[in-house]
Amino acid sequence: MAQAYSPGLTVTDSIVLRKERILPLKGKVLVKKGDKVKADDFVAETLLPGKVIPFNLANKLGVDPKFMKDYIKVKEGDILKKGMMMAETKGFFGMFKNIVKSPIEGEIESISNLTGQLLLREPKIPVQVKAFIDGIVVEVVKDEGVIIENKSAYVQGIFGLGGETNGEIKVIVDSNEEIVDLKNIDDSCKDKVIVCGAMVPLAAIHKAQQVGVAGIISGGIDDQDLKKLLGYNIGVAITGHEEIGLTIVVTEGFGKIKMAQKTFNLMKQFDGQIASIHGFTQIRAGVMRPEIIIPIEFDEKELVVEEAKMSELLIGTTIRVIRQPNFGLIGKVTGLPETLTSVESETMVRILEAELENGEKITLPRANVEVIED
Repeated sequence: MAQAYSPGLTVTDSIVLRKERILPLKGKVLVKKGDKVKADDFVAETLLPGKVIPFNLANKLGVDPKFMKDYIKVKEGDILKKGMMMAETKGFFGMFKNIVKSPIEGEIESISNLTGQLLLREPKIPVQVKAFIDGIVVEVVKDEGVIIENKSAYVQGIFGLGGETNGEIKVIVDSNEEIVDLKNIDDSCKDKVIVCGAMVPLAAIHKAQQVGVAGIISGGIDDQDLKKLLGYNIGVAITGHEEIGLTIVVTEGFGKIKMAQKTFNLMKQFDGQIASIHGFTQIRAGVMRPEIIIPIEFDEKELVVEEAKMSELLIGTTIRVIRQPNFGLIGKVTGLPETLTSVESETMVRILEAELENGEKITLPRANVEVIED
C-alpha cells in the first residue's frame, strides 16, 4: 500500500482562501462583486424578528373577550411604545376606568376577539455580517451574502473558544516551549492577538481579559482551567459562541504541549501584522476547526482555489500524534508497512513508523495521527 489518508490540519505561509459570509435570514447585501473589503467592513445586513409575548388583554380589562373590541384602542400592525394606552373601559359615570398600557416597545402581531389574547412582538433585531477577512468579493449571493477570497498565511487549530475577532499579532514568549509569564501581558496587549507558547494558564487568561486582549494563540490549555473559565464541561458540543471577552485558539491539544515549531515560526514571521481568528470547533460530523488567517499581498490572478482533497500519508509527511502516549507530539512518517498488525486491544490495524521531533522512533496505528499539511 503506497499511500493512505488521514485527517489533516493546515499550517502554511501562503494559501488561497474562500469564505462565505451569509445572513441567517434574507436581507440586504451591502457590497458588489469585485469590491475589496477589510475584515471589519459590513458586507450584508438583515432584521431578525423580535420575541413574541402573549398578552391576555381581556383578562387585564376584566371583561369577556367578546366585548373587548368595544374598549381596545389599537389594531394589528400598530407600533407600540412602552406605557402606551392599548385599551380603556368606560367605567361608571366616567370614573373608575380600567386602563391597560403596553408592557413593551414593539408592535401588535395579532388580536383574537375569541380568546381576548394579543400577541405582541418586541422590536426587530438588526444583524450585520462582517467580511471577517481582508479580500475581494468574488461572488454575491442575492439577498443572502457574499463569497470573499484572499491570499493568507493560515493555521488551523485543534480547539478554540469565542467567536470571530481580529487584531495585531504580538508574540510574548521567546520559544514554542515557554509558558507565558503574566508580566508579559500588559496594556500594550490591548486589542492584540497574543501568542503564548506551550500553554496559557487560567491566570494568564484572566489577565488578558482585564487588559482587553482580542485573542490568545497557545500550543496547549489545561482542561480543568477551561471548566473554571466557563463554569461547565465542554463535552462534544460546538464551541465558538462563548462570551468570555476574547477568542482562544489552541494549536496542539490539552495540557502543556509545545507549539509546533512551524506554527511558532509563522507567528514570529508575521508578528505585528493583523490576523483574523475564530474559535469555532466541532470534532464530529461537519468538522469545524478554529482558524488563524493572516492576509498577505496578492495579485488578483493568484486567486485560484484548488479543489479540496484528502490528506495523504506518505513517507516524509509531517504528522501530529492525537492519542496517548505521545499525544500532541510532531514527527515525520518514516515507514508505511502494508501488513496488518495486532495492537494492544488485539485489533488488527495498519500502522505507520515515525520519527518524532525529539529523535524518538515510534510505531503506532495510522488512525492515531493527523497530517499537518503544508
